[in-house]
Formats: sequence, C-alpha cells, structure tokens
Amino acid sequence: MLATLKKPETISRVELWLATFIYISILATLFSADKLQDTPQHLFKKAGLPFDFYENYLIPNSIRYTALYLAFLLLNFRIAPRLFQREEVQNQLYLVFLVFLITGFTLGVTETYSRYYLYGTYASNEEVYSIVFRNGYGVALLLVFLVSIYSLIKYLGLLLINDSDAIPHKYRTVTKDSLGAMVVWFISIILLLVVEADSFLILSWGSMIPAGILVYCLGFFWFIPAASAKRKPFRSYLLRMVPALILLLPALFLILTILSDDPETSMGTAFFNVVCQLLITVPLAWVLFKRYTKGNEALYVLQKELGQTHANFDFLRSQINPHFLFNALNTIYGTAIQEKAERTSEGIERLGDMMRFMLQENMQDKIPLAREVEYMNNYISLQKLRTDPNPQITVQTEIEEQVQPVQIAPMLLIPFVENAFKHGISLREPSHIVVTLEVKDKVLYFDVHNSKHPKLANDPEKDKSGIGLTNVKQRLQLLYPGRHELMIRETRKEFFVHLTLRLA
Repeated sequence: MLATLKKPETISRVELWLATFIYISILATLFSADKLQDTPQHLFKKAGLPFDFYENYLIPNSIRYTALYLAFLLLNFRIAPRLFQREEVQNQLYLVFLVFLITGFTLGVTETYSRYYLYGTYASNEEVYSIVFRNGYGVALLLVFLVSIYSLIKYLGLLLINDSDAIPHKYRTVTKDSLGAMVVWFISIILLLVVEADSFLILSWGSMIPAGILVYCLGFFWFIPAASAKRKPFRSYLLRMVPALILLLPALFLILTILSDDPETSMGTAFFNVVCQLLITVPLAWVLFKRYTKGNEALYVLQKELGQTHANFDFLRSQINPHFLFNALNTIYGTAIQEKAERTSEGIERLGDMMRFMLQENMQDKIPLAREVEYMNNYISLQKLRTDPNPQITVQTEIEEQVQPVQIAPMLLIPFVENAFKHGISLREPSHIVVTLEVKDKVLYFDVHNSKHPKLANDPEKDKSGIGLTNVKQRLQLLYPGRHELMIRETRKEFFVHLTLRLA
C-alpha cells in the first residue's frame, strides 16, 4: 500500500510550482513596494525612530519569506513523505523540531529589524525580544501544524485514488480533480497565513475552494443527473442549483463570522463567494459532466461493437472448425454405409442449411427467432443421427413453433445445446438431453438439461473449458443489458441452464 506513496509526482510538481510562484510573487511585491504606502514607515515615525527601506523592510522580509519557503519545501518534500512511509521516524521527528527551532529563530531575528519601531514603544529590550521571538516561533509552529494537516489529507487522498478496485472510474476522476484543487488551496492558505496577508483575502480564498468543491460535487453527482432527463436540462439544473447556493450563503456567513468576528466583512466575502460559484463552478460542473458523459457513451459504443465483433468471430471460429466438420462428415459417412439413402440425404441437407445459416444470417445484428430455432433444430437432428442408434441415449425436445414476429441476435441459443451434446453424451453410459423453448408476450423461456460425464484421460479436450458459455454470457450482457436472466446450475452428474430473454 505504501508503495503507491513513493512517487506522487504529479501532485509534487503542482506543489513545487505553486509554492515557488507565490514565493517569487511575494519577493516581487517587496522589491516594488511604495516606500510611502506599502512599508511600515509610519510606525517608525510614530515611535520617533529612523526608517531605512533596505535594513528595516526589504532585507529582513526577504529573509523571512525565504526561510518560510525553504521550511515548507523541507517539511513537505523530504520529511512528510518519509514519515508516511515510516522511514527513520525518530530522525524525521528530530528534523521537524530542528526546522521549527531554526525557522522560529530566523523569523524572530528578522522581526528585530522589520519591527524595530517596537523599541520606541516598550520600556525594555527584553519586552521587545519576547514579542518578536514569541511571534516568530508562533508562525513557525503554525507552519508545521498546517503542513502536517495538509500532508495527512494529501496522502489519504492519494491512497484513496490508488485504491482503484474500490472506486469506480467516475469517482476516481472527480477525486483527482478535488485533490488537485485541495492541494492548490491548502498551499496558498498556508502561505497567506504565514505572510499575514489581508484578512479579507484570506477569508475569500480560504472559503472559495471548499465551497467550490461542495457545489461541484452537488452538481456532478445529484443535480445534473436528475436534470438530464428533463426537456430543458440546463434550466432544470439551474433551478436546482440556485436554491442550494441561497442556502450556502447564510452557512458561509456564519462560518466566516465565527472565524473573523467581523460580520460586515463576512457578509461581503460570503456574497462574493456565492456569486463566483454561480458564475464559474456551476457552468464548469455542467461542461465537465457533459464531457464525461459523451466520453463514456463513445467508450460504451466502442466496447459494445468490439465485444460483439470478437464474440461473433470467436463463436464462428468455434463452430466452423475442422474438428466439427470432420465429426459431421464421419457421421454422414457412417450413415451412408449403413442405410445408403434417406438418413444420409437428411444429414447432408441439414448440414447444408447450417452452413448456409452460419455464413450468411450469422453476420446480421438481428434475425427472426424462427430462423434461430430452425438452425437449432437442424443441429439437434444432425446430432441425433449419431445418437439414435444407441438405446442408452435419449434426446427430448419441446420447442414451440415460432409464429410471433420477434427477432433475436443470432447464435445466442445454440451454445447451450452444443454444450449439452459435448458434455452430456457418452456412448458407453446412459445419457440424456432435454431442450425446451417457448415464447410468451415476447419473452423467451429456454431450458437445457443434460447429464454429465467425466472426460477420459486421453481426451484432447479434457482440460479445455471452451469459449461457448463464456462467449454467450458476454454477448447477453452487451446486447440485452437488463433484459435477460441466465441461471446455470451444476451437480456432479447433471447440468441445468435456464434463460429468460425479453425480445422487445
């Protein structure tokens, strides 16, 4: 299980790119700062102390953000993966503590320069040191805590995605999308918090992605599928989504008010969030769902056509093979020696009908059920030429004459009959085969019951199960999904097949 965590390469590239982008953006902001507006110059002036742009702003803040950036890289890319893989756990925990100490100390030292105005506010240097170093270690502790929570969520998400046997493809796709959005959001929140960004920006961005994931999932899993059957699906989808967004507004307001203790800012942030969800997330969920549905439909059609082609080819190959033709010709040859006329001509006629059916009508998507039954009767009659002389073998058929104009995919019924003759007939032991077929209200009921005999040790097909039954199960799933019921029961001496098939 842990092997899947060793190379989450895609997530790592996103993390590195985003963290580096935010770090460079912050440095660029520092270098382009307006000395009169963006720096704490007024605080120095108020404290009666001189302010130097480089010594009290640019250099200490550059060092501060570089220390936070490097600490994040070390925690996220080196320490966290090894902890989750349980590699040198004790050494990694020591390293976490060392990162905390060095980062906190570095932040504290930089604040003695960037917040130098405090020396003009407090009576002693010890009070200033207490404030700046307490704040530095507080930010370092916050960084370690947030990276820990983020790593836990990320690796649990990776485990969930990699457990592909337990998650359908649809949910894996959405899970990957959600995990990617969570990665982007969490890293940005970490950096916004540690750089002490504006509260409105933190609240807006902090609530945007979780609310977006919630709205996206509501639309993708519930509202869009429910609206797809309506005459105007997109309008129906919007009529479902708008009330959900209206309910989301007070929930966001309450959560943001608790976090910020600023009702006015919280209301503005919540309203801005809901508007963004309506204009961005709601249409995006619709587009992605339609793209997913279209891709699935195309894939299903391809799978169906490919599966049917392979199934037809495999069945044709299993039917028209030298072994079958050799046995059939030997049967007719033996009959010709014994009786010379009637049964020989009958066998040749039925074999000709079967060959004509396989080479012509078997290539069609649907054929009249009467033609399928005719082929099956020809097959049984041809086999009975071989079995009738043996009094220990009984073959009974109750096949209703087909008068209803219903159609069926070709070669769906014969595999069960062929299987019965292949495994249910022994020239040395009592054997029986019973085949029944009837149609009521365009529902076909088909039963095959036969005896079973163990294969001889020298039988070339002793260890071969054949493709007949597997093939017909596949074709039924492809051609009649939800419209058939196939029951197969087997004992040591008997084999039972029951097929119910809705033909229209």
